[in-house]
Amino acid sequence: MRLRNPFVMESGVFTTNYRDDMAFHFPVLAKIRVAVILLLLFLLPFFASTYFVSIANLAGIAVIGALGLNILTGFTGQISIGQGAFLGVGAYTAGFITAKLGLPFWLALPAAGFVTALVGAVFGVPSLRLKGLYLAIATLAAQVIIEFVIVHWETVTNGVHGMFLPAPGIFGYALDSDVSYYYLVLTACIIMTVFCFNLFRSRVGRAFIAIRDRDLAAEVMGIDLFRYKIYAFALSSFYVGIAGALWGHYLRIISPEHFTIGVSIQYLAMVIIGGLGSVMGSIYGAVFITLLPIVLRELSGLLANYLPNIEAVILGLKEAVFGITIIVFLIYEPEGLAKIWQNIKDYFKLWPFSY
Repeated sequence: MRLRNPFVMESGVFTTNYRDDMAFHFPVLAKIRVAVILLLLFLLPFFASTYFVSIANLAGIAVIGALGLNILTGFTGQISIGQGAFLGVGAYTAGFITAKLGLPFWLALPAAGFVTALVGAVFGVPSLRLKGLYLAIATLAAQVIIEFVIVHWETVTNGVHGMFLPAPGIFGYALDSDVSYYYLVLTACIIMTVFCFNLFRSRVGRAFIAIRDRDLAAEVMGIDLFRYKIYAFALSSFYVGIAGALWGHYLRIISPEHFTIGVSIQYLAMVIIGGLGSVMGSIYGAVFITLLPIVLRELSGLLANYLPNIEAVILGLKEAVFGITIIVFLIYEPEGLAKIWQNIKDYFKLWPFSY
């Protein structure tokens, strides 16, 4: 037992065992802040319009997919340019189960995740021998192969004609409105985010980080590189499969055009802009990329009152703005929005002092 001197003010975090060291040490204000944010999120549909709720649904689905990609790329160091195709695997798996087999959505949702995880693990096999640009090309091949299968396996996917999906329901409760679907997406986001936070406090998550930092040293320490890389691909794909199932049943129609290489680039931009290797960065990046085209559209509509031709110009430059944004973050803040927000918090922790 350690005796405290009442005349000495101690500073720092004192732990005496590994369990205490691994435990969350959130201060009271941080816990209150999290509780307030969650309360506001659950109350959002009561004071926001249906349009904003629909945007929140798309942002929430993007958050789940970005978390999955960040597990693979940000935390394990395995680049992937095939997330759009894996999103399609999840969407078509859930769609086939609900639309063609007639099974309930609460079975289709986890099934989509597991099927996508299996497909991701198969395409993750080359990661043992390939790194960097070569691994990126391998995942690009996965994008092309899966797109080809979606288009030509017409008995399952209906090919280029797409697939119409029924309104999802859970235990007899129909999720046929933006508000009802919002609570499903929000619940899934919270569960997946909490799991992701805890993952990197576990043995598996620490192995992922060790592989990213120095795979040779990780192997010397006894980490099975092949097994943990496959784990990373499978877990990342599981997240993306869940996102695909949610996205497909939210739109109620899916087609091969929804899962192109452009979608893969968008998800890669989410984790780059948000912050590689940061759970909160995945959330910031997903929300940012989801809102970017909406903000550009609203801005063009606002400026159209003064400059009649500006709307077509801004909308035509949407892809250019998207690319410039990525370049700006890579040059001026490679650690993304998560680092910017951390810098702001650190500044106010020290304010008004400069040290």
